[in-house]
Amino acid sequence: MVNIRSLDPSASPLDYYGSELRRLREEANLGQAQLGSILYCTASLIGQIETAKKVPTRQFSERLDAALMTGGVFTRLVGLVLKSQLPTWFQAYAEMEAKATYISTYQSQLVYGLLQTPGYARAALSVDNPGRPDEMVAARMERQRILEREHPPVLCVVLDEAVLRREIDGAEVMRNQLAHLLGYLDHPWVQIQVLPFEVGLHTGLLGSFNLLRFEDDPDILYTESYDSGHMTANSQAIRERSVGYARLQASALSREDSAELIERVMRERYGHQPGPAVA
Repeated sequence: MVNIRSLDPSASPLDYYGSELRRLREEANLGQAQLGSILYCTASLIGQIETAKKVPTRQFSERLDAALMTGGVFTRLVGLVLKSQLPTWFQAYAEMEAKATYISTYQSQLVYGLLQTPGYARAALSVDNPGRPDEMVAARMERQRILEREHPPVLCVVLDEAVLRREIDGAEVMRNQLAHLLGYLDHPWVQIQVLPFEVGLHTGLLGSFNLLRFEDDPDILYTESYDSGHMTANSQAIRERSVGYARLQASALSREDSAELIERVMRERYGHQPGPAVA
C-alpha cells in the first residue's frame, strides 16, 4: 500500500499543488499508475508531486490539465510553485522584474538570468545549490517567460567581455549559451552589448547592477551580494547608477560589433563552427 503523506495545502504553493493533484485525481477515479500512463510518466513521479517531494514542470502541468480537464488550473498554479523555488531573498526582485517596463543591467561575471540557457543556468546555480538543480533551473526558465509576453519589457544588457570568456561547465555549454545570445541580435525589445577589455577602467568595476523602470511606479536599483539582494528606490542612488549605465553603454561595442565579438569568441575559444545562431 502506498504511504500517503498528509499535506497542509496552506503550507506552500507546492503543497497546495500536490493536494489539488491528489484531490482531482481521486475525483476522476484514477490511480497514480493510471494517471501516469495517461501522462507518459511513472506512478512514482505522480506520488512525489502529490506529496510535495518533487516540483512539477510547466509541461507536466499542461498535460495534467488536458488529462483531468481542469481548465488550466495547474498551468496557472505552476507559475507560483516555480517562483516559490527561487531563493527567498530573490523573490521580491523577481516579482518587480516581472512588472518592469524597462530592464537595464550590467553583468560583470555571468550572463543575465533572463538570457541563460538551461545548461548554463544549471552549472551556475549548482555552485550554491548542488542538491536541487532541477528545481532552480525550472524556476529560472519560468522567470524568462516575461520575454515571451505579448508586451515584453525592453531589456538592455551590457556584458563584460569576461562573461564571454569565463568557461562555465565546458565548451559545449558555452557554445550553446553564446549562440543563444546571438539569437537576440534582431530581437525588437532586447539589446545586448559587450564591454571589451580594452575599455580599461570603467564605472561598472563596482559590480553588477540592474535598473528597473515602471509605467506608474518609482524606478528601482537592484544590487546583489554573496547571499542577498538589495533593492532601493532612493532617487540619488538611481540617478548615479543611471548615469553610470549610460556611460557603460557608450563605452560598450555596438549591438552589431558585440555580436561579432561573441561569434569570434565562440570560434576561437569554444570551437564554434560558423552556422545559424540558436534562438
